[in-house]
Amino acid sequence: MARTISVGLDGSPESRAAAEWAAREAELRAGTLRIVHVAEAPPRLIARNPLLDLEGWLHQTDRMAREAAEDIRRRHPGIEVTTEHLTGTVADGLCEAAGAAELLVLGSRGLGGLGGFLAGSVSLAVVARAEHPVVLVRAAEHPGGGPDPASGPGAPRPVVLGVDIDEPADALLEFAFRMAVRRTAPLKAVHAWPEPPPSVTGFRGDAERDDSLHRGQAALLTKTLRPWRRRFPDVEVTEASRRGSAAQILVHESRGASLVVVGRRVRTASVGAHLGHVTHAALHHVAVPVAVVAHG
Repeated sequence: MARTISVGLDGSPESRAAAEWAAREAELRAGTLRIVHVAEAPPRLIARNPLLDLEGWLHQTDRMAREAAEDIRRRHPGIEVTTEHLTGTVADGLCEAAGAAELLVLGSRGLGGLGGFLAGSVSLAVVARAEHPVVLVRAAEHPGGGPDPASGPGAPRPVVLGVDIDEPADALLEFAFRMAVRRTAPLKAVHAWPEPPPSVTGFRGDAERDDSLHRGQAALLTKTLRPWRRRFPDVEVTEASRRGSAAQILVHESRGASLVVVGRRVRTASVGAHLGHVTHAALHHVAVPVAVVAHG
């Protein structure tokens, strides 16, 4: 499993962009890229389309994966690239792929002028179930296979991390800091806190009380990050403590980022996509790649 990046490929522009992003990530980790194609079991396909040329379809999907692998090997000669074909439901297959890798990368459709993700049911199902980190990449992020904006000319774009200071997760914080280290990029840690009711703070508009609340929340964010700053002293860290909607603030702060990192708390319930509202908003409205890290 060490240093293996898996990417789901279905031939769409989104999955090709995901494969390019995954290849660059494999380069940063000096690891292996595994291209995974998941096909529904043939009986299900035949039931839907009795005229399907099953042998021709299997040959076409195999060729698609081989051509994608050859293209990546040509443009990224320093990494090992393998292909794998799985059968069954797509979500189950991708979750299996996620469990056998450090990271799973998936493509996600864009919303055009709205500038956000349209995370499909399969992507959401995988993100909600995978125990290892999953990254969703938009096709527009790497148009035409051009240079990765995170490593192109000029200053590196920051990695943006959404932090819950009430229940900070070590797995989430470590993942974000390590991603920043690999990119030699700054890290922006974003924390949002809600407007307290007047019964707690007195009348709204009290500047002194507002300033005290801001200082207190900012101090808690600093305290949360302090051991990680010590552990990763080479990472330049910016702290952003804002009052308001956590989802809206994270989406706003993600502008100009190379990657946004959010968490998903593992639940014990057996049904439903267990994504918090902040993670859900990031998957649908953040315009850059989004990494979702499961934690306890």
